[in-house]
Amino acid sequence: MKHDKLSLIGLRILELRKARKMSLRELAKRSGLSAGLLSKIENFRTVPSLSVLVEIAGSLEVDVSVLVKNINGDTTAPYLLVRAGAGRPEQRDDSKGLLYHYLLSQEVGGYQMRVNEVAISPHTYRKPLSTNALELVRVLEGAVGYGFKEGEIELSAGDTLYFDGLAAHSVRNDTDQPARLLKVYLLRNTD
Repeated sequence: MKHDKLSLIGLRILELRKARKMSLRELAKRSGLSAGLLSKIENFRTVPSLSVLVEIAGSLEVDVSVLVKNINGDTTAPYLLVRAGAGRPEQRDDSKGLLYHYLLSQEVGGYQMRVNEVAISPHTYRKPLSTNALELVRVLEGAVGYGFKEGEIELSAGDTLYFDGLAAHSVRNDTDQPARLLKVYLLRNTD
């Protein structure tokens, strides 16, 4: 399976920033990039462009090669397979009560496709945020509400929702039961 380029880069930036005891705001100030963009990169919500990586690397005082070292997996198989129990959990600072479990990532037609399973704890509300991606959500179990400027959409097991993540959206589980989603992101380049 190919390594997940998006999370490897985001994790490296986060690790380097924390190793330097640098806040997100300080990195934003040094790089001239917004704290919001940097947060999206560190939380796997957008793919950084080369010019953005150059700015981040310079601000962290490392070569760009450190951020992208070994991000290309080498597979000759014509498919990607994720076995039950495979993947890895991802901590996202902007989504308390939601546990993201990375399954796979693959470049598809100029987009970076990223697939996660997301567990949403009972009585959880995640405030609205946006992603630089087209998003597809399939509710595997439980019930959730997706809030948009136009109102909230109630989803239950078996429902599928597709939307442009640039529209700020909230997620809510008001029930006593956990919910589980399959989320597919088609991340746009940030050029």
